[in-house]
Amino acid sequence: MRDTVTFHVMSYNVENLFDCQDDSLKKDEEFLPNATRRWNYFKYKKKLDNIARVIVAVGGWTPPALVALCEVENDTVLTDLTRYSALRESGYRYLITSSPDERGINVALLYQRGLFKPLFQQNLYVEKAHKNNRPTRDILHVGGLLLNRDTLDVLVAHFPSRSGGAKLSAPYRKKAAERLKRTTDSLFQIRRHPQIIIMGDFNDYPHSPSVRVTLQAEAPPAQPEKQRLYHLLARKASAQKHRGTYKYQGAWQWLDHIIVSGTLLQPDAPLQTSERQANVFTAPFLLTDDIKFGGMQPFRTYYGMKYQGGFSDHLPVYTEFRLIY
Repeated sequence: MRDTVTFHVMSYNVENLFDCQDDSLKKDEEFLPNATRRWNYFKYKKKLDNIARVIVAVGGWTPPALVALCEVENDTVLTDLTRYSALRESGYRYLITSSPDERGINVALLYQRGLFKPLFQQNLYVEKAHKNNRPTRDILHVGGLLLNRDTLDVLVAHFPSRSGGAKLSAPYRKKAAERLKRTTDSLFQIRRHPQIIIMGDFNDYPHSPSVRVTLQAEAPPAQPEKQRLYHLLARKASAQKHRGTYKYQGAWQWLDHIIVSGTLLQPDAPLQTSERQANVFTAPFLLTDDIKFGGMQPFRTYYGMKYQGGFSDHLPVYTEFRLIY
């Protein structure tokens, strides 16, 4: 008799999760008690509690099995998040990159060891588009075992920003997408049953060239191919113009992504999801009135330089999996 377990995976850009300590090797001065933002332990602790509240809410009665996080500073903030917030009862462990990003922000993966047992971690360096560019964030690659002893590869990415304009900055995101594509192509070659989940903030849309052309990830067809990548939110992004994960000058944008290998979309697969199971998490407590442009917007920690005590400038995305073991 085989058992079935259902679990969520989610991706969340938590917007500047910095501790209150100065790192002399990084440009983190903005988030110190004596800086203009007046970032202090009280605000930091509230930020941790807010993020924990979101993660618990996405999972419902059961915490998500995997949580991809973008814009986390270091081990300290993840230790505090997993041990000294509302997540302390959830038993999360974590893996984090140590990127050359000048501000010191990284990507990380929280995981439930009872559902996912990591075997290895790779930090994938993203080449610069031009030699004078600032270094960007590494991509986190974690390979691990599921309850049925199958291997699952999880990749967490935070592509370079749109600073300077979408067109001028596009080559930087293309480089990150190329690094991801090389890795997934390799996994398709070496894994007998490749099971791949890619999550993160790409600073691009599902229809952007970095996603559609370089990664070759598109909305799932009626019969997905096992050796292809598919974007679980692409169809929703094209159909729902007044929703998204990030709002800029009154327009919602889909910058946060969940992409899977076709093996995970087969109806008889031991680990299986579908685009119907994927969505943006839009709990009312994550939103606030958009006074300037109308409608709602993400409830941020800061609005400009004004402290609000909110959550993030992004909304999380998630999907639900069924695992047979």
